[in-house]
Amino acid sequence: MNKIINLNNVWKKYHISEEPLIALKEINLNINKGEFVAITGPSGSGKSTIANLIGALDKPSVGSIYLKGKNISEMSESSLAVLRGKTIGFIFQQFNLIPNLTALQNVMLPMDILDIHENVSKQRAVELLISLGLEERLNHKPNQLSGGQQQRVAIARALANNPDILLADEPTGNLDSETGKFVMNYLERINKEEGKTIILITHDLDLLNYSKRTVYIKDGKIEKDTIM
Repeated sequence: MNKIINLNNVWKKYHISEEPLIALKEINLNINKGEFVAITGPSGSGKSTIANLIGALDKPSVGSIYLKGKNISEMSESSLAVLRGKTIGFIFQQFNLIPNLTALQNVMLPMDILDIHENVSKQRAVELLISLGLEERLNHKPNQLSGGQQQRVAIARALANNPDILLADEPTGNLDSETGKFVMNYLERINKEEGKTIILITHDLDLLNYSKRTVYIKDGKIEKDTIM
């Protein structure tokens, strides 16, 4: 299989006092294209830190991270932003929609950033929102949508640039169980049918049933890496 993300002896340190805070240490992790991987661990284990590194939102203090064969530490911020925008779609617990934009405009935004023509981005956004059952909510702003509808808009936005990877950080954390099941079933389906690489960051052990591989993190280190 093709490695799409590769972490080699990665450490992450934060210098917030005289003694550095070590959030991650000795992380070696390969994720292949098309995998559905869950990363889990207790609060404070380093899940959020590794999510930021895998998502190329941060760079390691020590070691190297390769995203589609490119070392993110050696890339300029502008080049990294383009690679990230084309390669990774993000789904967050808090949805992170722009409040003054409609559902349609929120989904078009990642394509606008990459200078995709407005006609193309609008058509793509409409198709994604319809596929998620939001055809009657295109022109609604986030405060006019339920939590489940907002998360579906966020999923459509994550898919806007047809990324290879979806990084979902506690995607069901603010949803009721029925809506959470819809979200997870949708992620499972696009993993199987479209070959999207899904990386799920979660503390919810029930969600591990959707993944084919689980990486357990404790005290900033990988404790176990299990393939189902």
